[in-house]
Amino acid sequence: MSEETGQTRQTGLVFQQAHFPGRAPVDSYGNGGFRFADMSHRGSILCLPSGIYGWSANLPTDLTVENFAQVLQEDGLEVLLVGTGTDLVPVSQKLRDALSAKGIACDPMGTGAAARTFNVLLGEGRAVGAALLAVK
Repeated sequence: MSEETGQTRQTGLVFQQAHFPGRAPVDSYGNGGFRFADMSHRGSILCLPSGIYGWSANLPTDLTVENFAQVLQEDGLEVLLVGTGTDLVPVSQKLRDALSAKGIACDPMGTGAAARTFNVLLGEGRAVGAALLAVK
């Protein structure tokens, strides 16, 4: 508490949601994270037309409609590549239906394949996004 003002001073770090406000290819993945735009992020990411975001999903069981709320609010997205980790894991019909209702085609594949495909489609100027689970 400050003796002069009688108020408690707050110190420390301010944590904000991880967000890169642009589109960028995924330069590399592994060791629990991703590199893109000369930056790195530990954990899973969403690559959307509005930018690249840290994503709380960690496991294929996290691929729920609730965890795709940000994707479902995104404009200008036609194809969503879903990186399901080291192995291909199908996404639920409920998630497919929610994405389809917004006009978004869903294509699940392993995270490595999803990152590479995202880069190609992004380079072609396609309306593509990716939801990528981090892999070790």
